[in-house]
Amino acid sequence: MAQSSVPLEQVAERVERLLLRHAELRRTNALLAEQVASLTRERDALQVRLHAARVRVDAVLERLPLALDSETDGGRA
Repeated sequence: MAQSSVPLEQVAERVERLLLRHAELRRTNALLAEQVASLTRERDALQVRLHAARVRVDAVLERLPLALDSETDGGRA
């Protein structure tokens, strides 16, 4: 029987290390996926708040010229 250049024990050790690394990477990937989902939810909530704020600012801006016109007309009379 011919001897292989890498002993079977070394191959088994490398396989074990690869399996551990694979499990570690799967856990890391799951944590990162949850972080992405959380940040996506946060972004969506902030977009909703931003839209609501824009609506309020637009409403104030629409009233602003009317308020200024009525103040100047009242001062002239």
